[in-house]
Amino acid sequence: MLAPEPFFEPRGTPFSEFHRIKALVEDGHHVDLVTYPIGRDVDLPNLCIIRTWRPPLVSKVPIGPSAVKVLLDALLTLTILRVALLGGRRYDAIHSHEEMGVLGVWLGRRLGIPHLYDMHSSLPQQLGNFRFSRSKALRWGFEKAEGYMVRGSQVVITICQELQDTVHEMGVGDRAVLIENVMGGDVDPTPGPGRDAVRAAWGLTPTQPVVLYTGTFEQYQGLDLLLEASVRLKALVPDLAVLVVGGDAAQVSELAARAESAGAPLVFTGQRPPSDVPHFVDACDALVSPRISGTNTPLKIYSYLRSGRPIVATNLRTHTQVLTADSAVLVEPTPDALAAGLAEVLQDRQAAARLAASAHQLADARYSRQSYLSRTRQAYALLLESMRPRPRTVPLAGAAPSGGREPR
Repeated sequence: MLAPEPFFEPRGTPFSEFHRIKALVEDGHHVDLVTYPIGRDVDLPNLCIIRTWRPPLVSKVPIGPSAVKVLLDALLTLTILRVALLGGRRYDAIHSHEEMGVLGVWLGRRLGIPHLYDMHSSLPQQLGNFRFSRSKALRWGFEKAEGYMVRGSQVVITICQELQDTVHEMGVGDRAVLIENVMGGDVDPTPGPGRDAVRAAWGLTPTQPVVLYTGTFEQYQGLDLLLEASVRLKALVPDLAVLVVGGDAAQVSELAARAESAGAPLVFTGQRPPSDVPHFVDACDALVSPRISGTNTPLKIYSYLRSGRPIVATNLRTHTQVLTADSAVLVEPTPDALAAGLAEVLQDRQAAARLAASAHQLADARYSRQSYLSRTRQAYALLLESMRPRPRTVPLAGAAPSGGREPR
């Protein structure tokens, strides 16, 4: 498995990679994961983590395209080639994430083994989402790379309907398996201190309304929108607190200063271990996802559905390919609309309970762990089937082959 990410860190693609690996090793597969030198090890049976060399002064990897990723991808490429070509192991398949699919396709052909491309996002779209570059030449290069990875793979896993539609439009829908990240940011449950204790730890009272945001602080996540909406919401729900879980120290410091200046009731925890997140969910009254761009479904949405808390989210494709008006309050991406949606679920507890119950039913019906495991097995059955020799068709005696000519 080729993973051009810091593994493990509690953010989108590494979470997805973790649950892919967990499903595979539970099914008896052995996985050699070749990844960046950054991240913490995880203890799973039949998993061997092989890391590339760490360059001096590189201690973190920003989300999205960056110069740091270019450097780390070059080093990762060398490590992958050493492991695959000189390491002495014989592999049954290659499973590549994100941009390493380019190398994965080539390497699969070189070794004569099937390749699976795990498509977490559209690479050309990332240029816009992360404001990395407006270069038409670079976008063209990303489009070509994406086409090479999708069309050159025996199986493509997509993580949302938008990407599944993209693969179908590229003409290889028969090789695509949609596996939503239904495990989200889920981790194995650990005993928690309890709702009141979590609130007390962050200066919150047992009775005040609390809205929870969890995730990164990238621009597309809509933290600016949440800040402005919280100021308006405070006028409707005076004792409100918005608990914000995530962000590195610099990001938290910058946003906290702006929140204080604006009078926004935001309480920042910074980055917390994944095992803490369910306890923050237990301590809140509503969950919010204020994304303003992108089309991939946030991983947290799947765990939000099972949380027993009402969800308020922006009415964009990133959310609506999973959420409906029956399972969440969907609002336009404006401060007034987001504030009104949050006020609705905080002030009408019966309606909020109905939404939460409907969301849980949706999770059970369409986004269960069993569905995730079943589709993973389906993808791998398709992958291994792709390399089995196909029986030759022998013409019946006296029959002319296609084209009407007699056999020579």
